Amino acid sequence: MTRYDLVVVGAGPAGLSAAAEAAKAGLSVCVFDENAKPGGQLFKQIHKFFGSKEHRAKTRGIRIGEELLAEAAAAGVEVVLDAAVLGLFAERELTVRVGDEVRHVKGDAIVVATGASENMVPFENWTLPGVIGAGAAQTMMNLHGVRPGKRVLMLGSGNVGLVVSFQLLQAGCEVVAIADLAPSVGGYGVHASKLARTGVPFYLSHTIVRAEGTDHVERVTIAEVDASVPGCVFVPRSEKTFDVDTICIAVGLTPMAQLLNMAGCEMKDDPARGGLVPVLDAYGETSIPGVYAAGDVSGIEEASAAMIEGRIAGLAAARRLGFLEEGAFAEAVAAQEAALAGLRKGMFAPGNKGKVFEATDEGVPIAKNLLRKGFLSEEEAKRFWLDSRVKPENDNRYSGVHPVIECTQNIPCNPCQDACAKGCILVGADITALPVVGKPEDCTACGLCVASCSGQAIFLVNEDAGDGFAEVTLPYEFLPLPESGQKGAALARDGQALCAAEVVKAAAPKAFDKTCLLTMRVPKEYAQTARFFKAEVGA
Repeated sequence: MTRYDLVVVGAGPAGLSAAAEAAKAGLSVCVFDENAKPGGQLFKQIHKFFGSKEHRAKTRGIRIGEELLAEAAAAGVEVVLDAAVLGLFAERELTVRVGDEVRHVKGDAIVVATGASENMVPFENWTLPGVIGAGAAQTMMNLHGVRPGKRVLMLGSGNVGLVVSFQLLQAGCEVVAIADLAPSVGGYGVHASKLARTGVPFYLSHTIVRAEGTDHVERVTIAEVDASVPGCVFVPRSEKTFDVDTICIAVGLTPMAQLLNMAGCEMKDDPARGGLVPVLDAYGETSIPGVYAAGDVSGIEEASAAMIEGRIAGLAAARRLGFLEEGAFAEAVAAQEAALAGLRKGMFAPGNKGKVFEATDEGVPIAKNLLRKGFLSEEEAKRFWLDSRVKPENDNRYSGVHPVIECTQNIPCNPCQDACAKGCILVGADITALPVVGKPEDCTACGLCVASCSGQAIFLVNEDAGDGFAEVTLPYEFLPLPESGQKGAALARDGQALCAAEVVKAAAPKAFDKTCLLTMRVPKEYAQTARFFKAEVGA
């Protein structure tokens, strides 16, 4: 039997964070993971994270994964891959299959960070090749460089469905539609908006009727669901059929808590947290002393929250085993708890699941068109042009380049405030507050706010660039990058062609972390409606 101070099951964001924190306190730590590569979901997450500095906001998940691995290695953590933990038994003993060998391992403390598995939805012919989970598509694209298909329909408008849909576009796939049984977009509005302006349509209150094909998916039919009738009853003559070769399913996750259940931990069926989860104390300890849980296995949340939960569990294990004094433990945990509390505020807080909001915390009416169709109506957008109010007429403060922020929900995120050295953008101490433009006249058009916005919801607008034209600078994360002078069409928030446009410049300096800032020239009257550039076919 091999013995460690701490054994961690799962080398994802929660597990690596727990391991690093405990090892830095002096514990001998081993992490087992059944995959060939460590990092869990982080190395699939090429988008920029939300939150604030302590949550690694505006940093891409893949980079956070690299940093976590380096931190764990520097602390002396042992990571064993292709290692499936078969069982968790009394006295914190585990059996682990590594290759053809089954090892017997004991930990003075255990952290289970096994994450979650994807849910699936059965429909006619749902077992045809080409029906895959959104996470599987993300694995194919971002870990293995394989395009999942050419034409894809996404079922599910939560953050996973929205983020993966955008990444499918980046991989060169065509996303023909996003469908969801729910009557409104389930994920962040900014994620929906960046999809809608590329031309992806949303079909809410819709679900899949059937897939068709011989040996693989060739078509999919969706239909509207009658909300007034109990059960899943389709509205007559509402069917819509798309030619696709791939159907992605993003309808939630289920905690992989089997090890904890097997060990005899007290469990609770909690739909708000994703299903059967362990009962935990404030530091992630289960009903079995010395056994902790962190991350999605304890309840479905974002990766940022999982990393903090992991650190708290690692600190708790260090205190339990005498490696950390009570005072140092209390101070370290308080800092982590404060960071976690910031993430668990706003409209998408765990306690607000299923809640319908009529207004933001600031009293701004909820953008209902965004929730129903995936994009802001012009009237809704006007509320967020400046200072969350309609732009004043004839105010010369806005005669030059200034930021326009179309962030309409109270979500935990403030990198735009940190990015602006001039203080033009203000969020305040509460990271879920709506950002506002405070001093537009001081804007230097540096573009850092546009590049730092994790939701791609900030634009620089010069409403009078001369000769009856305006210039709009927008975030652009597709290849190949357009070139200066390239002609095409400016697309509106709903993805429809609005007017002719010409690229003025497309810049992606290192400080922008692979977000290109594309500036396009459009007729002056479209300054506040042009939000995406589409190159001419063949250009």
